[in-house]
Amino acid sequence: MPESKSPAKEHFLAWDKEYAHLKWGGPAPIRNVLARIPAGARVLDAGSGGGRYLGELAGHYAAAGVDVSLTALGKSRGQLARSGKTAEHLGASVHLLPFKKASFDGILCYGVLQHLFREEREAAVREFRRVLGNGGLVFFEAFGTEDMRCGGEPAKRGEGNSEENTFLRQNGIIYHYFTKEELVSLFEEFEVLELEDVKKEKVFRGDVYRRHMIRGIFRRI
Repeated sequence: MPESKSPAKEHFLAWDKEYAHLKWGGPAPIRNVLARIPAGARVLDAGSGGGRYLGELAGHYAAAGVDVSLTALGKSRGQLARSGKTAEHLGASVHLLPFKKASFDGILCYGVLQHLFREEREAAVREFRRVLGNGGLVFFEAFGTEDMRCGGEPAKRGEGNSEENTFLRQNGIIYHYFTKEELVSLFEEFEVLELEDVKKEKVFRGDVYRRHMIRGIFRRI
């Protein structure tokens, strides 16, 4: 009888299935990074996926990307190769980074911590602090609690209790929705340079549908 998969890892394993059918969405902007980190610096894309940000980072920096999905990393390598760019690709979770202390000047983490449980989010931020040099920056983005998608089946950590504002989708991926106060606490050992709500609303047949993201820049101190 085959060994069963650990419930603690199911939300990681789900990403290979997700990336198996995801199509390339084109390059994504890195304006905030370019405005604050000089060219040639060392920058990590923490949760690099198919390389939408990593490819842009590789055009300006000594870039590296980590992701739990080997399928995503394979697609990223291919995309960067087609564009004539290179970056280091490593299979790893952001909460256990395979780098030495003070390896980077900046970390981009967009849409990643929202897919982790609390203890993993906390471990990831500790890892960010460890691998950043003094004054290094974290560029962050994730879902906020006012997003219309906040809700659903509560996600549980193994046999434990569910976590507030954390939900399980049918694809096996979890979604956590942040508040600004929660992020200030999560990055308590960093200096908060920017932290803003980004809200977009659409009205359809009289109903209001809201998208809510929280963006931040945090400096290692």
